[in-house]
Amino acid sequence: MSTLASKTRVVCWASFIVLLWQQTMEMWTGQAPWIIWLALLLPLVIFLPGMFRENLRSYIWLCFVSLLYFMRLVESLFENPRDALSIVGMVAVCTLFCSAMMYVRWRAKELRQAAEVGSGHGE
Repeated sequence: MSTLASKTRVVCWASFIVLLWQQTMEMWTGQAPWIIWLALLLPLVIFLPGMFRENLRSYIWLCFVSLLYFMRLVESLFENPRDALSIVGMVAVCTLFCSAMMYVRWRAKELRQAAEVGSGHGE
């Protein structure tokens, strides 16, 4: 568990949980109806099975979806720059995007190297 990909995966999971918590707290304090809860949390929760299985494609799509949360949080911060929940969410979504992107890159490199060694083409 000392590889760069493994450490990045832990950061990715931590930022994912913080973003999920931030979105939940934002809806809780705003007393949003259930349909809004569903619309804001489902795009995040849908990636959980793929993340548990370490599916790189799930992490790639999570990067794309995190950009939607980024846009929403930028708008929220322009409206109220001192909102602590929005600041936490912005840090979480930026960390999630960067860590998921780097996890995919480093994990794919590890898998390619393992395949080369397994096929006898390694150095």
